[in-house]
Amino acid sequence: MAKFRLDEVDHQILDILIDNTRTPFTDIAKRLNVSAGTVHVRVRKMEEAGIIVGSSLTLNYRKLGYSFIAYVGVFLQKTSQTKFVLERINEIPFVTVAHVTTGKFNIFCKIRARNTEHAKQIIFELDDIEGVYRTETMISLEESLNDKKRLMHSIFKEM
Repeated sequence: MAKFRLDEVDHQILDILIDNTRTPFTDIAKRLNVSAGTVHVRVRKMEEAGIIVGSSLTLNYRKLGYSFIAYVGVFLQKTSQTKFVLERINEIPFVTVAHVTTGKFNIFCKIRARNTEHAKQIIFELDDIEGVYRTETMISLEESLNDKKRLMHSIFKEM
């Protein structure tokens, strides 16, 4: 299977969609001086090639009352318990991200909570999962960087 090649128009389309996935193709077409059909075809080709996978919605968690972020490193009694523990973690809706990792932790999680008391409850839930030896928590004081575009532009330069 041939490698899909992105050109400058594809890069610009992705740039716009990363800012707002709900941008109408007609608006993208006007900004790029191409037809809406061109945008539609190019997006479909990038989807078929697996470059674009779904779309996402960005929520303002602060306005929803969930501005407290913590990262929890999970130590397991045995690495063979990883799948079981991940299944239990998946049952806790306030754990928004979980990675199986190398190094200090077996699993590294991001949690969102209403406040410190709520975060404590979530962390205790993680601690109580069978197979979890202990956890280590880091509180996020502020999300200083969350920029998908810089990586995307770096990848484009390599192509």
